[in-house]
Amino acid sequence: MPTKKTTRKTASQKPAPKTATTPGKAPISTAEIKESILSHLEKTLARDTNTATKRDWWIATSKAVQDRILSRYIDTMGVHNEENVRRVYYLSLEYLMGRLFRNNIFNAGVFDQVSEALGELGLDIDELAAEENDMGLGNGGLGRLAACFLDSLATLDLPAIGYGIHYEFGLFKQEFENGYQVERPDNWEKFGNPWEIMRPEYMQTVNLYGRVENRVDEKGDFKPVWVDTRSINGVPFDIPICGYGTKTVNFLRLWESKASEEFDFQVFNEGGYVEAVHDKAVGETVSKVLYPNDATESGKELRLVQQYFFVCCSLQDIMRRFLKKESDWSEFPSKVAIQLNDTHPAVATAELMRILVDEQGMPWDEAWGITRKTFAYTNHTLLPEALEKWSVPLFERVLPRHLQIIYEINRRFLEEEVEAMWPGDSGKKSELSIIEEGEPKMIRMAYLSVVASHAVNGVAALHTQLLRDYLFNSFDNLYPGKFQNKTNGITPRRWLLACNPELAKLVTGKVGEDWPKHLDELKGLEAFAEDPDFQKEYLAVKHTKKEQLAAFIEKNMGITVNPSALFDTQVKRLHEYKRQHLNLLHILTLYHRILHNPDYDMVPRVFVFAAKAAPGYYLAKNIIRAINKVGEKINNDPRVKDRIKVAFLPNYGVTLAEKIIPAADLSEQISTAGKEASGTGNMKFALNGALTIGTLDGANVEIGEEVGDDNIFIFGLEVEDVESLRASGYNPWDYYNSNAELKAVLDWLQSDAFTPGESGAFQPLVDSILKNGDPFLVCADYAAYIEAQEKVDAAFRDRERWAKMAILNTARVGKFSSDRTIREYADEIWDLPSVPVK
Repeated sequence: MPTKKTTRKTASQKPAPKTATTPGKAPISTAEIKESILSHLEKTLARDTNTATKRDWWIATSKAVQDRILSRYIDTMGVHNEENVRRVYYLSLEYLMGRLFRNNIFNAGVFDQVSEALGELGLDIDELAAEENDMGLGNGGLGRLAACFLDSLATLDLPAIGYGIHYEFGLFKQEFENGYQVERPDNWEKFGNPWEIMRPEYMQTVNLYGRVENRVDEKGDFKPVWVDTRSINGVPFDIPICGYGTKTVNFLRLWESKASEEFDFQVFNEGGYVEAVHDKAVGETVSKVLYPNDATESGKELRLVQQYFFVCCSLQDIMRRFLKKESDWSEFPSKVAIQLNDTHPAVATAELMRILVDEQGMPWDEAWGITRKTFAYTNHTLLPEALEKWSVPLFERVLPRHLQIIYEINRRFLEEEVEAMWPGDSGKKSELSIIEEGEPKMIRMAYLSVVASHAVNGVAALHTQLLRDYLFNSFDNLYPGKFQNKTNGITPRRWLLACNPELAKLVTGKVGEDWPKHLDELKGLEAFAEDPDFQKEYLAVKHTKKEQLAAFIEKNMGITVNPSALFDTQVKRLHEYKRQHLNLLHILTLYHRILHNPDYDMVPRVFVFAAKAAPGYYLAKNIIRAINKVGEKINNDPRVKDRIKVAFLPNYGVTLAEKIIPAADLSEQISTAGKEASGTGNMKFALNGALTIGTLDGANVEIGEEVGDDNIFIFGLEVEDVESLRASGYNPWDYYNSNAELKAVLDWLQSDAFTPGESGAFQPLVDSILKNGDPFLVCADYAAYIEAQEKVDAAFRDRERWAKMAILNTARVGKFSSDRTIREYADEIWDLPSVPVK
């Protein structure tokens, strides 16, 4: 709470007014921002400066910033509507937005003014930022990529609207109990969100279930009609997306499900309170939680309903906007580009066909031509088991008309396109069929996405090549030129400017102020990579960020860590292919060496983990517990002498990443070669001066090409080696029996040394490696990984060498701006020109 002294400074005490230079607007002063904050405090929140809580101040400040953003938003929409622009519509089931407070202040161009205004009010901008919950709209890299893309679309003046679901609960809040992951509800919006705007006037109705009957139309032809459906409503919430250094403000539209009937008033009056609100509860379940557990049939059904719900609402909204200016459906692809972010929104292709054929009476071929010109598809996985499939019986129950349409798409595809390419080849038809034969039959949504789109892209050069060579090889032969690469990127506004202001200031002092929008300008830092004074400044910034993270770890986990140690970090979704368990084996190896040689010489390390495991992924949860229990043992063993510390930080999300990434010395990107599509965490770490230890997988390949072989630690099998090893009959026992350290740590892990009285606690983890074939080749890469870590140790001891390597990582990753990625999408897939807003 500010004191009267801090809120009543005299004119002589005040610094000269700070002004922002927002494009197209008169400069905004610190005094104006301060007045706006105080006005919202009083008139929006009914508070005065003596009674306001920090949360009140956060909301009031957010509203003051939002005022500036909304003014630009109205101008942007005015230009887009007047010019009837072509737009891209980005469909994604996830948007891992994090907190918007600092990012919006930076992008609105008023950071200095807001910071100074709050200072005059006796408030700290970082303390207010901590009042905001991370938006519970995403899970991992796919959702964070979508958020970065929205930022870049606005920054590049590209007309765009994102569509998703307004989840009431995020994935889950993660806690640890006795080392176990425990999932709690993530009620991220319990007390509202100052950044969003409810738009009930654009509510849409979604039909589900029912059946299809053939009726005779006025011309005597049979026409399928979807009848006896159940309906729910979708109410949109808009979140403005503010571009950096421009006046453009796009928006993200999120759909919240509402029952079509609130409740049965008569039943309620008769005392049937639960029964009266049953339909309301069912209707609102659709947008209740991100990724409901699909281990049950009801969970699978809810996921399918979720996917159709949001694409149905979105397509109706897109068509409403199109029909305001156009009446000729042949113009639809010239005004609308739709990007499918993975297969979650793939049913949109069948929905557009249903609308055009059933509701608009369009001939099939004409509708199919429009559909193919409209959609493009981004693939995000090389794991065949991760390619989404739906059982035909489930699809028939939920979306009977769409099943018919998909069958017809498949029939024409096989009889016309596949037959023309491979005449009489029934094996090729079976291979490429959208419908996979079996009990039950399955709909391959990735195949539907490929067939119904005019462009398909991977998200790293290696990933795209593997898609073409393996996963979609026959499709690539059938559709020459359809597959292309769009290497992922990250927004430097959030992932350096906002999350690491100390490094951002140092960078600006050397290369100027334009780098957040033109990341290639970081190249200018190369000239200072061997400058002793700059190296000292750079390492001092890194030490400051490590001190901040160390304080956070001690406060939240009670673990004391040394900021001068090497901070070795692996933060990402918990999955076997990402191989957090390989990292664990390295920790155990170091621990084992120390216990057998008390004077073992090693650079002290702090191993930082953060990751969530899917609730039904029990082996991943066993890996989490193993890391926690091993860490607990090591952290409390005086024989270690603090040479190793392990901290597994719970509830990983964007805000936690913003604390960890700037502090990291080493970035663990150790997936099995050929399994990671791209990765974006690897880019964030490199931008903030962490060195990568990794396999030649995903975007690691391109990061290595950019930063140079001398500034990255690459180890292990390459894709060709992995394939060859599997083909020759890989046996993990061969490695276990021939490597004494590997054998020792695996035997140790399956004892009760880390869980006294609980023998075999980590047997599932060890069995996955030794008895179940080691599917991700942990044993095969172990020795090379340990050797690479020894090279890391040697490099870290040479502070000048390490500083040079870190500086060159920051200097050379300009390619990995999401602005570059989006410009490639706009030019090569969407044919989308920029529309500057004056």
